Amino acid sequence: MKTPNQNQNKNQNQNPTQDPRQKHIKNLLPPVLFALFIAASLIFRIEFGQIAAGHFLDFGSEMIKIVPFAFILIGLFEVWVPTHVVERHLGEQAGLRAHLWAILLAGTTVGGLYVAFPVAATLQRKGARLAFLFTYIGASGVCRIPMTLFEASFLGLEFTLIRYMVSVPLIILSSELLGSYLQHRSYQIQS
Repeated sequence: MKTPNQNQNKNQNQNPTQDPRQKHIKNLLPPVLFALFIAASLIFRIEFGQIAAGHFLDFGSEMIKIVPFAFILIGLFEVWVPTHVVERHLGEQAGLRAHLWAILLAGTTVGGLYVAFPVAATLQRKGARLAFLFTYIGASGVCRIPMTLFEASFLGLEFTLIRYMVSVPLIILSSELLGSYLQHRSYQIQS
């Protein structure tokens, strides 16, 4: 955590008369440099750059297939699910059963962590407790139903059950510890 003096020093070092266009140029610099690197790699046949371009296109096409539909569903979730429902099941007074709700929601979330973070932000805006948000995010990476079925078919049901028996309690424990630590410090997620 920063002390007030550190924040004042940081504010003094910033130029208050900075042109907003300069900020946009700074934000555009990394993508432009990446595009120039990819173009140079394709022109001069640099293998590392060509591989990076291939991975970038694969990742980008995967994102285009998932993210727009996920955002539509998240928008519908934000409109259709009342705040009091989220507060009752995942709010401050929800109890330990809320971890089960968070894990079940994470298991049915399609799109993995691409979708989990925007859903967590929506849950947070609707009053979910930090510990349950952390459980949801952790479970989104570990407990997805399609991944579980795939894993059980290739590695066996015994391996999958052992992995769940180890990972789920650790997710819940770490979520409670981190959530209570941040809550005692009055931490708020900025969305």
